[in-house]
Amino acid sequence: MELSVPDTLTGRHRVVPHRRGRPVALYVCGPTVYDRAHVGHARTYLYFDLARRFLEAEGRTVRHVMNMTDFEDKIDARAAQLGVGWRTLARREERGFLRDMARLGMRRPHVIPRASDFVPAMIRVARQLQRTGRVSREGDDWIYSPPARRPGANFPTDRQLAAHAVTEPGHPFPSRPDRTGSFMVWRRQDPPKASWPSPWGRGIPGWHLECYSMATRYLGLPVDLHGGGLDLIFPHHYAENEIALALDGARFSRTFLHIAFVLAGGSKMSKSTGNLVPLASVLETTEPSALRWYLLGEPLDRRLPWEPGACERALDEYRQVRASVRERVGRGGRAGEGARSRRLAEHIRRDLADGLASDRALVRLHEWADEADGRRGTPMGAPERRAAVAAFRSIEARTGLTLL
Repeated sequence: MELSVPDTLTGRHRVVPHRRGRPVALYVCGPTVYDRAHVGHARTYLYFDLARRFLEAEGRTVRHVMNMTDFEDKIDARAAQLGVGWRTLARREERGFLRDMARLGMRRPHVIPRASDFVPAMIRVARQLQRTGRVSREGDDWIYSPPARRPGANFPTDRQLAAHAVTEPGHPFPSRPDRTGSFMVWRRQDPPKASWPSPWGRGIPGWHLECYSMATRYLGLPVDLHGGGLDLIFPHHYAENEIALALDGARFSRTFLHIAFVLAGGSKMSKSTGNLVPLASVLETTEPSALRWYLLGEPLDRRLPWEPGACERALDEYRQVRASVRERVGRGGRAGEGARSRRLAEHIRRDLADGLASDRALVRLHEWADEADGRRGTPMGAPERRAAVAAFRSIEARTGLTLL
């Protein structure tokens, strides 16, 4: 079965392509590692975990790459505040992030490249962009200004910008309309901040060159599926796509997928604003599958308010469903449960194929548990029990939930 997702660039559902004889190329933008992972991160990466799980359950081979942005202004500022080097801070937070994602049951990416290891590659990309004649110096920055593109080639930067872009402290939209799509390719700066030698003096490459360099190295462009949180559409994924259009004449990705935010206090949960809920803290009191249940309980394009009370209700629902599965697929199962379990697994498979609709899949599981608790009849035999177990194993594989 094919996986269809809402492609953010075109606004239409698109089947995630797969080229015969090659793995599905999945590139997910990873974190900027200057502070703890929060539940907003978890929701974003959960949906890409679902995409990978679905494709692999359908027999596809997936090549999953996720970068680590380990140098950036926020890392420099946080490292100075703590009195440590930027590498020390980045490595510590990287370990914490990967540990938290593993606790939540996410499949580890096959490749996790660090930005600091790709500076030479980013310098080469910057030089290629400079040869287009569209890079100019502005003080200590070298800025690329894109040409006009046909509608639909890239994310819009006109009056539609506010529909898909998010401002954060220290990262406002450009004040000049003619510079909205421009982005930095190099900035001069000196140690103790991150700094490397280059044709333009010591400094750092622009953030957007990072993912282009890594995806080119490990997957080849265009990749099949690419994305992250909604806040990455502009300027990050806009700029990545512009680099690919400028240097390769093609989109960065065949399909773009972006996940809506988790809200805290009515606004996007963010390290920059300080309204985050650390993932590690939640996992101290909530089972990983229960947190999955909560974070996957709304459509991926709908913003999810973080409400501790709702999280508690999700924990209760998950435990009720798990108890029903273990009872009704175990010794307490009734005749006919094998067929019902297979139908349930097939419905959930189709829900996930249709836009990763985990919210519909969880509703089906809850309804199955309610109905199962009221069923009576003769106990099911061993062959039927094996069929029911196999059905729920397939549900577990696709959702990452622990049910059996």
